[in-house]
Amino acid sequence: MPGRILCSREGSIATVTIANPGKLNAVDLGMWQQLEATIVALSADDAVRCLILRGEGEDAFAAGGDLEEFLTARDTVDKAMHYHGCVGRALKAIGDCPHPTIALIRGPCIGGGLEIAGQCDLRLAGESAKFGAPINRIGFSMYPEEMAGLLRLAGPAVVLEILLEGRILSAAEALQKGLLTRVLPDEQLADEVAAAARRICDGAPLVARWHKQWARRLQDSTPLTEAELRASFAFLDSADYKEGLAAFLEKRKPVFRGC
Repeated sequence: MPGRILCSREGSIATVTIANPGKLNAVDLGMWQQLEATIVALSADDAVRCLILRGEGEDAFAAGGDLEEFLTARDTVDKAMHYHGCVGRALKAIGDCPHPTIALIRGPCIGGGLEIAGQCDLRLAGESAKFGAPINRIGFSMYPEEMAGLLRLAGPAVVLEILLEGRILSAAEALQKGLLTRVLPDEQLADEVAAAARRICDGAPLVARWHKQWARRLQDSTPLTEAELRASFAFLDSADYKEGLAAFLEKRKPVFRGC
């Protein structure tokens, strides 16, 4: 039975769940396509202020790709190009999502699962989580568009360590290497992710979008133009800035509308 990508909403928080029971939420081709479509749809929804990505159940985030279909879905160069094109588009959709994204990570976060988590803005893991991409043991190399996100996140030294040794990292080691935002006791993980999402939603959504845009732009060494520097003050014309400033001066909680 093929896996599914599930989506649920609670107010302005959307939860996207990677679900492939019996396979530790391994991601098959149809799931990559569903993941892209789901994230693109949520990205276009201004009522959403935060996305949580997680694996179904308590046992795994995602244990990589579904190896069973590698024999048929990517056994030629043309099929592999199509397959990994779908993977790349799904990962790009997460990375390009204007809303803040949080990965809630329990258990194995391997291969494609690590690539998905690596595209999220925040990555919170339980102490029992495991990380890696031991594809050297199977004899295939990571597709460049998939490696690029991990390189941006952790740098070439860490990515090469993961790929060349094929070693599985503990959550503590993944945190030390810059792959994670923070690690929590397993029983506290869901509550902390929910609290982080609420803190995000309490802020001005336009500001969250701008901070994401600038964080990406400033990784490009091209000097900022005068127009870009002026655009950084776009918040001055926003209703949310006026509301936030007024709320601060009036000592009340602001009500942001995303405009």
